[in-house]
Amino acid sequence: MACYIFGAGSFYGLDRCPRADDFIIAADGGWLACRKAGITPDLLLGDFDSLSTQPDFLNILRVPVEKDDTDMMLAIKRGLERGETLFHLYGGMGGQRTDHTVANLQALLYLADHGAEGWLHGRGERWTAIRDGSIVFPARPEGILSVFCVGPDAEGVTIRGAQYPLEGATLTASVPLGVSNHFIGQDIMVEVIHGSLLLGLHN
Repeated sequence: MACYIFGAGSFYGLDRCPRADDFIIAADGGWLACRKAGITPDLLLGDFDSLSTQPDFLNILRVPVEKDDTDMMLAIKRGLERGETLFHLYGGMGGQRTDHTVANLQALLYLADHGAEGWLHGRGERWTAIRDGSIVFPARPEGILSVFCVGPDAEGVTIRGAQYPLEGATLTASVPLGVSNHFIGQDIMVEVIHGSLLLGLHN
């Protein structure tokens, strides 16, 4: 069971289909992405500044325009309140608003901090985040994995199974040492003992 959230950013299509028991939230203009994908959300949430009119839909949660959280973050919090632990975010990258892309990348860390796994899907790429833990990416014949420190220095960073291994290193937010590593047909394990990592998979 997963929580799918559709935002108002560029929608590049689904690389996985929601199941009947998944919970789907359209965050404001994400309503249009849902319609494009032929999906009816369980909840439509937002201040509706991304839509010309409020859709005629039964389950709507309208929020103020002036607020601390983006519509995407409010949708994430609603999913966490429901006890969801796996999130797939679409319509959260690209478009003309780089600030929202950065905000959604930060939201991945928020999910990690709250015991959930989050994936932000873009065009030919997807991102996730870990804090004080590890993750294994299944083997693939090719592809790129980028690993970035977010926040204070990430200590004890280990990467195994990639073209460029790393063992117990310290990554900083100011030096992109982990950019553009490569799959070589093996599982890739990434671990950080203390700190936070943003991880991007590229086709």
